[in-house]
Amino acid sequence: MSPTDATTSALGRALAALNGVILGKDREVRLALTCLIARGHLLLEDVPGVGKTTLAQALARVLGLGYRRIQFTSDLLPADVIGVSVYERDSGRFSFHPGPVFAELVLADEINRATPKAQSALLEAMEERQVTADGITHPLPDPFFVVATQNPSHQLGTYALPESELDRFLMRLSLGFPPPVLERELLTGIDRRELIGSLRPELDARAVLGAQASARAVHVAPALLDYVQALLAATRAAPGGLSPRAGQGLIRAARAWALLHGRTAVLPEDVQAVFVAVASHRLAAADGSEDAEARATALLRGVAVA
Repeated sequence: MSPTDATTSALGRALAALNGVILGKDREVRLALTCLIARGHLLLEDVPGVGKTTLAQALARVLGLGYRRIQFTSDLLPADVIGVSVYERDSGRFSFHPGPVFAELVLADEINRATPKAQSALLEAMEERQVTADGITHPLPDPFFVVATQNPSHQLGTYALPESELDRFLMRLSLGFPPPVLERELLTGIDRRELIGSLRPELDARAVLGAQASARAVHVAPALLDYVQALLAATRAAPGGLSPRAGQGLIRAARAWALLHGRTAVLPEDVQAVFVAVASHRLAAADGSEDAEARATALLRGVAVA
């Protein structure tokens, strides 16, 4: 078995374990895992109680990653996220005490309930994979994956995420309600938290880094790049098109999706599978679209594969 085959096999086992906890959401679970393999960050937007936090916890457990949760509230301070320097009398020096952002998988729970100042504490961490405190830069763990949850913007006590922060998230997903037959299983079966406790790691941090490296090696043909550029151009026909950085993210996500399905080259179907999750929140932030997912889907349908 080649290293790529071994990686694909391990990822397949991880997917099976995740689907045993998050019922009826195979596509969303695959996209979440794709986001991590593509070295992106994930935004889960939905009403409370549909499994957003459970998904983050299950991902950390199955992938063998260190996990920390930050509960975003209106009184959260940036130091509560990145850490603080404390003066130590014995040494006569300030010592940096890392905050909860120093973990391989960080759950930023209800991120839009914190003020913009607290939200901004994540910007450098998500983009540069480091934080700066008192002029000193501290590297974050590798891999580093942020899963942020947010409540719908019409709910009380929420602050809209600025465009600069939304752009740090490679994907935005909504889990939605489960189908009735699976909801019945949730109502009568084992509590999801108990199931998470019984999960065993299918990978570890080193294996996750290997999967990310394998994804970067997935081939992208010139004709596929032509298709991606056509999609980007289509989004720019109206105000608020996708940036070149968003295009780079789309390629990374398509590579990771292809790897997850055991392919060594990206197909147009891989781009189509991840496009809405990558594009919708960027389109919504740029033009205030009420249904950016519908717009992204329409754009996808309107661009032919060469």
